[in-house]
Amino acid sequence: MEFEEPIFSVLNGNLQQNGAPSEATPTGSNAAARATTAASTSDTESGIFSSESEFCVEHNSELDWFCTSDQKLICSHCAIVGSCCGHSVTPLATRVTLVRNNLVDVCEKMQLQALRIERFISHTLTTKERLLQTEASRAREKVLAQLSAVREALEEEEQRLLEEVQREEERVEECLLTQRAHWSQALTSLSQTRSQLVHTLTHTPDAQLATAVEEIAERVEKAEGLGEPCDTDQLNLNPGCSDSKLLRGLWASAILLGPTAYGSANLKFDERTVSPLLSLSDDLCTLTFLPKKSRQSPLYDPARFDCWPNALGSLSMSSGTHNWVIDVGQSGAFKVGVCYASVARKGNGNDARLGYNSQSWVLSHYDGDFSFCHAAKNVPLQVVKRPRSIGLLLDWPSQTLVFYEPDSSAVLHSVTHAFNAPLLPAYAVADRSITIKH
Repeated sequence: MEFEEPIFSVLNGNLQQNGAPSEATPTGSNAAARATTAASTSDTESGIFSSESEFCVEHNSELDWFCTSDQKLICSHCAIVGSCCGHSVTPLATRVTLVRNNLVDVCEKMQLQALRIERFISHTLTTKERLLQTEASRAREKVLAQLSAVREALEEEEQRLLEEVQREEERVEECLLTQRAHWSQALTSLSQTRSQLVHTLTHTPDAQLATAVEEIAERVEKAEGLGEPCDTDQLNLNPGCSDSKLLRGLWASAILLGPTAYGSANLKFDERTVSPLLSLSDDLCTLTFLPKKSRQSPLYDPARFDCWPNALGSLSMSSGTHNWVIDVGQSGAFKVGVCYASVARKGNGNDARLGYNSQSWVLSHYDGDFSFCHAAKNVPLQVVKRPRSIGLLLDWPSQTLVFYEPDSSAVLHSVTHAFNAPLLPAYAVADRSITIKH
């Protein structure tokens, strides 16, 4: 949209020629004559006034003054001895100049507002519309990718999520259309109001213009009521529309957890198995790696690991479904998993090293890396965010062991194996502490 900027240039030029006469009150016939002459001269030179002059009915003098108290045109005699004597009055030229200056300011502000609205429509809204389909498509792909692994168990969830994405897409699209329609209408209204004011500014006789302030103010107030456009979250696809705690958590809980699952309340560390490299808390729930000077030589026990910093849990599992959670905190070196009760306990060979024999399955964290270890084979794991806790699910009927992140229920690794003997929780810690969470 283009605006007639030359109007403002010409008007400003006229205003600069006129100057800004100060408000005055005539004090005599000579002053009135001088004021009348000055006003006439100014009018002639600047072309501010129209050729049609109005005269005071009472004094038959030209209405070349404006009474700001009564908001009306008066002659000099009215100001000196007439009905407006003692009122605040100003030369008509001053009044018109003030109104014109105000109109110029308002029109310029409207022009800038219109430009901002145009930019919002042409750039922001158009970009949002262009990106909406891509974002919605990505959200659908995310939902479908997550559901593909568990489609039979989660058909209803898949449908719900797809409908949610569809509803969100339609909501955003409707919002964008509404915003476009609203601001297009606002722009049209603003342009019409501005055109009307520009017409008033350039075509209204001075006497009429001086008394049209209230009408002008109403139009200005209407234009200002349009407000300013702004980019809000309502114009974006909500990424949460494709997110589902059910989708993240049900894969493990629905498949691996059952009504016979045991909670971790039954689980403690078996103090007989705790290595002399570790200390065990009084509640039998926390293992802490000891510096050399703090280590002691406990009594011999065939169940105790004597060289590796290992310990086993107290719960033997050979049926049902079990889950427990280990708080690993800031430990930089630990292992959590399961093993057969027959795993070796003595010596520093691989037979007693968790994850390096055929009798143990552990998730290992060392030097910043996560891996799954079994039979001396390490499988690197891609962990986006280091978890503060590790959850384990053991489903004996399906012979499946799952390692997961409890807060998000994200599966870190799962393994299926034909376990042929009861399993015990197995742990190792070589930095700080780990704790069984209840």
